[in-house]
Amino acid sequence: MQMMTRNVLLDMEQDEDEDDGDIVLENFERTIVPNFGSLENQDFQIPEFEEFNGQSDSLFFNDGQRRIDFVLVYEDESRKEPNKKGTNEKQRRKRQAYESNLICHGLQLEATRSILDDKLVFVKVHAPWDVLCTYAEIMHIKLPLKPNDLKSRFSTFSGLSWFTRVLSVSENVIKPEQEFFTAPFEKKRMNDFYIIDKDIFFNPATRSRIVYFILSRVKYQVMNNVSKFGINRLVNSGIYKAAFPLHDCSFGQPSEDPTCPNERHLLYREWAHPRSVYKKQPLDLIRKYYGEKIGIYFAWLGYYTKMLLLAAIVGVACFLYGYFNQDNCTWSKEVCDPDIGGNILMCPQCDKLCPFWKLNITCESSKKLCIFDSFGTLIFAVFMGIWVTLFLEFWKRRQAELEYEWDTVELQQEEQARPEYEAQCTHVVINEITQEEERIPFTTCGKCIRITLCASAVFFWILLIIASVIGIIVYRLSVFIVFSTTLPKSFNGTDPIQKYLTPQMATSITASIISFIIIMILNTIYEKVAIMITNFELPRTQSEYENSLTMKMFLFQFVNYYSSCFYIAFFKGKFVGYPGDPVYWLGKYRNEECDPGGCLLELTTQLTIIMGGKAIWNNIQEVLLPWIMNLIGRYRRVSGSEKISPRWEQDYHLQPMGKLGLFYEYLEMIIQFGFVTLFVASFPLAPLLALVNNILEIRVDAWKMTTQYRRMVPEKAKDIGAWQPIMQGIAVLAVVTNAMIIAFTSDMIPRLVYYWSFSVPPYGDHAHYTMEGYINNTLSIFNISDFKDKSKADSNSGLGNHTTCRYRDFRNPPGHPQEYKYNMYYWHVVASKLAFIIVMEHVIYSVKFFISYAIPDVSKSTKSKIKREKYLTQKLLHESHIKDL
Repeated sequence: MQMMTRNVLLDMEQDEDEDDGDIVLENFERTIVPNFGSLENQDFQIPEFEEFNGQSDSLFFNDGQRRIDFVLVYEDESRKEPNKKGTNEKQRRKRQAYESNLICHGLQLEATRSILDDKLVFVKVHAPWDVLCTYAEIMHIKLPLKPNDLKSRFSTFSGLSWFTRVLSVSENVIKPEQEFFTAPFEKKRMNDFYIIDKDIFFNPATRSRIVYFILSRVKYQVMNNVSKFGINRLVNSGIYKAAFPLHDCSFGQPSEDPTCPNERHLLYREWAHPRSVYKKQPLDLIRKYYGEKIGIYFAWLGYYTKMLLLAAIVGVACFLYGYFNQDNCTWSKEVCDPDIGGNILMCPQCDKLCPFWKLNITCESSKKLCIFDSFGTLIFAVFMGIWVTLFLEFWKRRQAELEYEWDTVELQQEEQARPEYEAQCTHVVINEITQEEERIPFTTCGKCIRITLCASAVFFWILLIIASVIGIIVYRLSVFIVFSTTLPKSFNGTDPIQKYLTPQMATSITASIISFIIIMILNTIYEKVAIMITNFELPRTQSEYENSLTMKMFLFQFVNYYSSCFYIAFFKGKFVGYPGDPVYWLGKYRNEECDPGGCLLELTTQLTIIMGGKAIWNNIQEVLLPWIMNLIGRYRRVSGSEKISPRWEQDYHLQPMGKLGLFYEYLEMIIQFGFVTLFVASFPLAPLLALVNNILEIRVDAWKMTTQYRRMVPEKAKDIGAWQPIMQGIAVLAVVTNAMIIAFTSDMIPRLVYYWSFSVPPYGDHAHYTMEGYINNTLSIFNISDFKDKSKADSNSGLGNHTTCRYRDFRNPPGHPQEYKYNMYYWHVVASKLAFIIVMEHVIYSVKFFISYAIPDVSKSTKSKIKREKYLTQKLLHESHIKDL
């Protein structure tokens, strides 16, 4: 042991480089273990260089004793091309100061030059026992006290244990982890902890987390009284090429080292491999290898996928109900009937250029509409409103179980301030609670200014998204005129293109594809914008940073993905006026009209294209992109492929996971969750598509993490963070959107009003309740001579001998005392729609409230076990303390 007191500032040459400042070697007065570095000129301590010993699977320094907990990679400045401004020398001095300070913190470093590229140097970092103990106490890490014989694994679906056992990985392959009573580590109570072997007391994930904590907080420069520190800043500035913990072996085959646990190989074989797609995820091993944060993501995704199975079954049943009953759809038969739909002349849907057209050209789309606009859709919408509540409530229970099993119940005590936040703490204030001085990055006034600027920026970019949606609407209005003048105006039943491609359908499909492309482009832009805004906001902790970024990104994505769907569902065709007095968009474009059967089929088309295209695009990005990048990397290194490369060099050539880790995985799934719940009344097959996608998503993410990406720094997490309240908000909004889709987008309410009120006297002529005559009753009559000059179409555009045309609305005919005013049918329909929305919302919200109240967030057994473990832990520590006295 030795004492080290150091306080050295090295002045750098001043020039125009904005990074100029003072290199800082920190002052420490504390006991540490002997370091293994050598002291260079100007008091730098640098790591010793060692040659690779030829053991490609080794996870230790060359002495075979000290485990590699982290790896830093840099390009040797002496072998770079000289720079006029001396940047290479500045980078070298910063790196040497940083590594010297790491050694002062007690870390041990060993450098090895690359086998394949002699410009690269790998600095292996090892944390000795004393350093691990010191920082475990600082970070409040919970560690084992004694074996725990109370815990028993349980599940919400424990009644199906005989079935799940078949799908689970054998315990002979992946052995269950031993459970312990745990408590925050304290060095003075070291004898109370369950330390059988110091080498395994801290598992590799914990060791890497501690080392990363140190790496993130070690200083290397001071400029303008602001400290610069942390490995992230050094990597971003190019001083280091990468920093990462090691995988424990190759994924394709187990390590030859008998001390290696081969956890990566087990995860690949039993979790990521395609043949394991039917197996349950080994969550405990995922958590042990990657940390709780990644473990909780896969637990949530697996649970969501499991619950989607029920929704998919009900959705398919509702779809099949509509499919097999489409031949009994009376109103669709009337549209397709040559004597009814073939004789109904529809009014032009735009000014001047659009022709008159026959109703039966929409025959095929009306048949498809019968599949989705059926009574089964109403049942499914109500079911999904209840399903989403069941999913969220049962997930809370499952999450509470994982908190207990993974020992993250009191995790909030462990979180530290972000290095980026600490680096900006230049203002000194008095803490109201402790009455002691503390440093903060900005004053109250400064904080208000930042919040105002951030909120303004978010609002501005949301307006830009809305502007892009308006652009799509203008495209739809413009291109509809082109399709109306070029596509057939009547239906002869022989032309296959004419059979399916109507002007409305062609406009809808092309607009949906263009909308999807714009959405993908805007996503890339808004991702960078949201990160910039959040960085400027400067949240204190990593959780606060991720939650703030989550809310911004979701807000952007929500408007970006769903705005076009909201337009079709609730605005298109609702404010069009009538042929004699149409409503114009921006004073120029005549508002779009829906098909005679409504806009529901168009909404279904939009959802299918966006949801399907998004799933395909994301899978291409997640699978092909890292695979191609790694393939290119291997091709470039082909000249040295015969050489045996060490584990750290193999991992370096994998792809980095990215700063935000699982953020984009969560975001992708939450956007999908929105499609599954918000608009499910128009597309009952959405849960099935989501189920298939998620089954693949789990294995793709697993394959990507185990084979294509470097190992992430293990992190703690007790829940899914800000995504939970976002899902709850979506669940509440979904009830409203689905009720409004059924009421205002589908034709279910008008059909029910006609069947029960207007098909029989006093309003109808039929002797019994029927849907016959529905089409004729819901299409209003317009006198062609009443067209204004601005709207009047060419007289030779399919008019024939007709003096009137029909349009979709509930208005009085020409010659009526209140011609072209809303008729009695309209007011009955409006009243019925409003009554339906109120009844449906209140019924579903009542059921949701009852379910939320009846299902506690934490099960009784979990509460008892948490209290029992806490009691026994306190008792154990108290008894140990009494013995010491």
